[in-house]
Amino acid sequence: MSPVKLDENATNLNNLLFVSQTVLQQAVDLLDSDLLEDEQLTVHSKYLPGSTIGKHLRHARDHFDLLLNCITSPPPYILNYDVRTRNTPMETSRVAAREALLETIQRLTDIVPTCSWNESITLNAVTPFSQTFQTTFARELWFGGLHCVHHWSMVRVIAGEMDIKIKDECFGFAPSTLVAQGREHTLGKTMAKI
Repeated sequence: MSPVKLDENATNLNNLLFVSQTVLQQAVDLLDSDLLEDEQLTVHSKYLPGSTIGKHLRHARDHFDLLLNCITSPPPYILNYDVRTRNTPMETSRVAAREALLETIQRLTDIVPTCSWNESITLNAVTPFSQTFQTTFARELWFGGLHCVHHWSMVRVIAGEMDIKIKDECFGFAPSTLVAQGREHTLGKTMAKI
């Protein structure tokens, strides 16, 4: 691989790291600025059956942690997003949720720069049929960020059900949507430059 391609891959990986850190930081900011009580993490949605803010925060974070656990284990790298721990303290405690999210941001910061953009990963999934796919570390890191945005949009719905106004007006919006709408946000500004 040429040195130019290596530099481009490192830049692209850093961009994916930035997006991952930013969307997880949005959840930390939600906990710091918008949610005032632990109970708000556990209110069940009327519109999204079985959903709570705490469950969505945990689930979105899980994808990053599973990816990081995969890439830091000995090869071959095998990933399965369906293997998760449910009913964790971050689902019911704002302090625990904040700590867990910050821990994942730190792990991303420490681990992602040491990884290869094209590192091969075998992804096992239930779709509901058992499936096996070949993917790369970069593709899964990209997926983690967009997966968060998807769940943050559901968090926005549940917060709205409780009359909680989320201060970050771009919380739960995909970077491509922010760019298309010309909205001012770190992710929208960054993408507009690319």
